[in-house]
Order: sequence, then structure tokens, then C-alpha cells
Amino acid sequence: MQKNTRTSQFEFVALMASLMSVVALAIDALLPALDSIGISIGTTNVVDNQLLITMIFLGLGFGPLFFGPLSDSIGRKPVVFMGFALFIGASFICVNATSLEMMVLGRILQGIGLSAPRTISIAIIRDQFSGDYMARIMSFVTVVFILVPVVAPAMGKFVLDYYNWHGIFYIQVLISLLVSFWFWKRQPETLSIENKKVFSKKGFIAEFKELLKFKRTIGFTIISGLVTGSFMVYLSSSQQIFENQYHLKAEFPYIFAGLAIAIGAAVFLNAVLVIKFGMEKLITIALCSFFLVSATYVAFFYNSPNPALPVLIAFFALQFFSIGFLFGNVRAMAMEPVGHIAGIAAAVTGFISTIMAVPISIYIGRFIGDTALPLFIGFSICAGLGICLLIYLKIDAKRGTIQV
Repeated sequence: MQKNTRTSQFEFVALMASLMSVVALAIDALLPALDSIGISIGTTNVVDNQLLITMIFLGLGFGPLFFGPLSDSIGRKPVVFMGFALFIGASFICVNATSLEMMVLGRILQGIGLSAPRTISIAIIRDQFSGDYMARIMSFVTVVFILVPVVAPAMGKFVLDYYNWHGIFYIQVLISLLVSFWFWKRQPETLSIENKKVFSKKGFIAEFKELLKFKRTIGFTIISGLVTGSFMVYLSSSQQIFENQYHLKAEFPYIFAGLAIAIGAAVFLNAVLVIKFGMEKLITIALCSFFLVSATYVAFFYNSPNPALPVLIAFFALQFFSIGFLFGNVRAMAMEPVGHIAGIAAAVTGFISTIMAVPISIYIGRFIGDTALPLFIGFSICAGLGICLLIYLKIDAKRGTIQV
């Protein structure tokens, strides 16, 4: 473990969380405004408004393939600044959009830009920490990160009520500038000279092939894609469920915030438990819990109307409590064997998980009409596949140990 000499651990966690938090702000603050934006740009199908959420993830998936290898060559800091510059430019495309196509283009470019701070923050953490301690740092970062989804929808609604949806994008630009300045002033470069790579197509292909040799990295990345995909369905459809199905337009930001707290509580608890029990054991328990809760909902409410609101919220809270133990741990497990190529590893694993997650989200989201049932069916399938893959990884690791 390499210590940060210029920033305290508290400030380091806050700074890394801030780099990731602009992503959450760009997604969650827009949720209350989806209908208003849809009307403004002329969408005719309410389901198409989900694209404003899912398409930013497409950019978040593809962007790291460029920014990750580049950060292994020129350093972590310059790449973060490049990403924020692209995000700011894309935000003005969104502000001036007059059609769904132009808005989607702006959102994809926003995602590509934000993939830099999102990916590089993980690489910076891996540059300085390893093992369960890395997972602990990731958990603390995620705890701070979770605060944004708690307040972002309420902030978005406030701006929408007193200004218009364009103001949400202006606030995102301002916050990205503030975070960039903080990062420039306080975070030293973490890419060591011995880990620098030449930025070339040949080098990228060589490192990509090396990455594919690590079964556990690829396996946990796929699990991350399944979990992220199922959660993205909730992100893109939550406004539709609570505002259209339950007619709770005014209450939606507060319900969303309350459910985000369930994830935050689990992530905070994970930071304490991961050192005692280890990442893999917590992932196993959380995946099984994720599957059982969603399968129980499907069994109780299959071919039935939506349950009472407290019942739905209780099931969501249990689901997200399980997810809170998965986000940081699964990503840390994927990164653990590949610290020597952390930049490209963060890029490729982020690409795989996100490119998996986007079609999962779009496909399941199309089935959400009058009830939330398709969401829980999607949760069940994704969790079940994740458990099968986890069992395979455990058997493969045990077989490898015996062979050695």
C-alpha cells in the first residue's frame, strides 16, 4: 500500500467520491425532469424518456476504452481534466437540444466525458491500496457517493420548479468545475514511473489479452454487469413507477432519497465487515439475498396489481441493501489481480460491465407498463445468473489450488 503524502485519508475518500459523484448527479438530478424534457424535445412515447438515463451509460461504457489506456501512458490527472472538458461541452449540447436524437447524442457524450473521472478514480485507488483494504476504501468512497442520489432528485425538482430543466445542466457544469479545481490542487499523480505504458494500439491489445487471462477479473466483471444492469432498470423506470403508477410526483424525490439511504447504510456497514469477513463471503451472501428478495416479490405478486406503496418500498429497500454490499466489493474483486495494469483494467472491466448493463436495462425497461413486476423479474434473473457464475469461480479457484 502506498500512502498519499499530500492529502489525508478523509480528504482522499471525499475527493475520489466527488469524482464519481458528478456521474450520479448527471443521472439522478434529471429524473424529476424527464417528462418536462420529453415534452420540450417532442417525444411521443413516455418510455422513450428512459433513454435519457440509459444512454449516458453507453458513453460511460465506451469512454474508458480510450481514457483508461491513455491514463497508463500520460498519467491519471490529465485524463480526468480531458473528461471533464468533454462533459461540459456535451452539457451545452443537451441544453440546446430540440429533438430526442440530439439529446441522446449529448447524453452519450456526457457519459464518455464522465467515464474519465469515474474510471480514473478507481485506478487511483488501486494505485495506492490493495486487497480488503482497497475494498474498505471503495466502501467509504461509495458511502460519500451515495449522498448524491439522496439529494440529487430533490435538487433537480427544486431547479425544475423555480427555473427550468436547463438549469439542472448548468448546475452540473458548475459542480464539475469545482471538483476539477479541487482535484488539481490537492491530488498528486499516482501513476508510478515503472507502471507507465506506451499508448499504442499494439500495447492496448497486448494488455487486453493479458487481462483476459485473469478468470476472476472477467467473472466478477460480468457479475458487476448483471447487478448494474438490473439496478439501471430501476434508475430509468423509477420516475415512471412512482409518478405514473402510484401518482406520487411531488413525493418521488423523497422516496428516491430514502431508498438511496438503504444502499448507503449497507455500504457503510460493508466498510466495517469487509476487513473481518472478506470481500468474497460478503458478495456471496449479498447475491443470495438479492435473489431471494426479488424471487419472493415475483412469487407474491405475479399477475397481480402493484402492492400497497409501503410494501413496494420495503422490497426495494431490501433489494438495495443487498446491492450496497455488491457495488464496491465486486469491482474491488475484479481489480485485485490486475494492479500492474490498473488503468486499462479499470477501463475494460468498466466497459464490459456497462455494455452488458445498457441492453439489460433497455430490454427489461420496455416491459414496465402498469406494474413494477417486470423489474423484480429482471432482478431475479440477473441475481440468479450472478450466483451461477460465482459458484463457477469458487469451483475454479478450488480446482486451481488443488492443482498447485
